[in-house]
Amino acid sequence: MEPFVLGIDHVQLAAPAGCEAQARHFFSDLLGLVEIEKPEKLRTRGGVWFLCGAQQLHIGVETEFAPAKKAHPAFRVKDLDKVRKELSDQGFETIEDPLPGVRRCHAFDPFGNRLEFVEEK
Repeated sequence: MEPFVLGIDHVQLAAPAGCEAQARHFFSDLLGLVEIEKPEKLRTRGGVWFLCGAQQLHIGVETEFAPAKKAHPAFRVKDLDKVRKELSDQGFETIEDPLPGVRRCHAFDPFGNRLEFVEEK
């Protein structure tokens, strides 16, 4: 059977109302993702969207927000040491968690959502 699912278009992380400035600082200024314009119909809902490789990362406002402590996106990076230093310099703790053939660490965004950063060895 040929699969119906062709890939991932975007991943959405939840954040509290008024999150946009912090999201822009963390995901764009710190991690280097490029902000993309949300469709006009969705702008009143708040949040902010970013381009992440060929996919998108959406930060969406959730009224009764609770951070995702286990579920998480994993970002493929080209220099894990640099990512860890940038995060650390901005006060974000990273936790190294290697796997065979992969260097990786976990961190939390400003809203408490778990993130994974992966670099192939």
